[in-house]
Amino acid sequence: MRSRFKAIPVLVVIFSLLLAVNTLYAASIKDQMAARIPAINSLKDSGLIGENNTGYLEYRSGNQPDQATVNGENSDRRKVYGAIAQKEGVSPVLVGQRRAQMIAEKGKPGHWFQAENGKWYQK
Repeated sequence: MRSRFKAIPVLVVIFSLLLAVNTLYAASIKDQMAARIPAINSLKDSGLIGENNTGYLEYRSGNQPDQATVNGENSDRRKVYGAIAQKEGVSPVLVGQRRAQMIAEKGKPGHWFQAENGKWYQK
């Protein structure tokens, strides 16, 4: 019985550390995404990228500058969608599709969006 009680504080410490790491990781992704907003908006303003119907950024032409920004954003979105999906008990694909609809609804006039049928339109 006694060894069981000694394990409880260890488990509490481990759980606390995991929670702290997870919180720092989430904050790190949030900070990275926030830092990319000006570059992403510039690419959207130029019409080079748009928001596709699965919740990710997509180049609209062969001209693909600043790929590190687009790839980094899409990678972070994938992680966020996965975490939300796990929490809600749905697929990451569904989370991305829902997010795509929200982005399109709130999107800036002049930016490009992909409709559910795959066709691109400018708001």
